[in-house]
Amino acid sequence: MATKELITVEVAYARPDSQLIIPLKVAADCTVNTAIELSEILERFPEIELMQSNKVGIFGKLTKLDATLRDGDRVEIYRPLIADPKEVRRRRAAEGKATKKGGGSL
Repeated sequence: MATKELITVEVAYARPDSQLIIPLKVAADCTVNTAIELSEILERFPEIELMQSNKVGIFGKLTKLDATLRDGDRVEIYRPLIADPKEVRRRRAAEGKATKKGGGSL
């Protein structure tokens, strides 16, 4: 009987008050969704809604739930944005406030 190859991955989720990174050993053909289920993170954080408001990524790059993981990947579950960054910049510009990006004038 052949042994299935295992890889090491992490599943991460953060709230303003806490963060959690769960290391896992999974089958080499494991998907993002399967890793999330195996981590049991959905039971610990019931506010996570993968099919509605939460997006997922691997090392900061958005991905789909059916993407296959590679050894060393970190699956990240993202919270919905509270404010749209583009809208915040537009509002600042309309109010005449300088953005805080880059150097200022001397």
